[in-house]
Amino acid sequence: MSLQHGSIESFFLDGKAGRLEALLNLGLPNAQYACVVCHPHPLFGGTMHNKVVFHAMKALNAFGFPVLRFNFRGAGASAGEHDNGRGEISDVQVALDYLARRFSLPLIFTGFSFGAAIGLRAAVPNPLVEALIGLGLPVQADGREYIYKFLRESRKPKLFLSGDNDEFATPEELTRILASAGEPKRLAIIPDADHFFTGHLDEMRTALSGWVREVLGSSETPAV
Repeated sequence: MSLQHGSIESFFLDGKAGRLEALLNLGLPNAQYACVVCHPHPLFGGTMHNKVVFHAMKALNAFGFPVLRFNFRGAGASAGEHDNGRGEISDVQVALDYLARRFSLPLIFTGFSFGAAIGLRAAVPNPLVEALIGLGLPVQADGREYIYKFLRESRKPKLFLSGDNDEFATPEELTRILASAGEPKRLAIIPDADHFFTGHLDEMRTALSGWVREVLGSSETPAV
């Protein structure tokens, strides 16, 4: 039996620190894009099964796009040890390379929290990545400061979605930091939402889907 849209493959990617546990939600044969979604900080319980990551995957897969999730080194069943964001950049590169080889489609990068902060560093310079989505982009978290000067030269469409009660980045901080990011870009703030969009996941997903329809010109596929 052939695999169809909605099917899920479970496998391992060959990462530089060892195997990376991955899940691929398959898309349609005529998909416009292939996508990767990166999870939050693994030392604080972040994995590819995080609710924000899952909802982002569902939103993108609804357009018929294949969507890859994976566990960073040292998370879940992935080999290796957490590398404070350094080696994790290469983990994202491995995922992007896999999607490019398998589907020969332009790529959409999506990351949540740590996954956004680290993954954008791999996705911005990658010529096959045509769109960037950052969910809950952190500025200050547990004594760490995240810097985004590398976004200045990016001319790829960018969506940044956060809650106005995000513990790791206020709307004012995000507005200031993203003011220097290259166009086109959009910062969308969801009222009353915290860092994990608790109680507001549907709003997060609606905002993400609306941006994909408007900016990328894609349409959701009928449910089967």
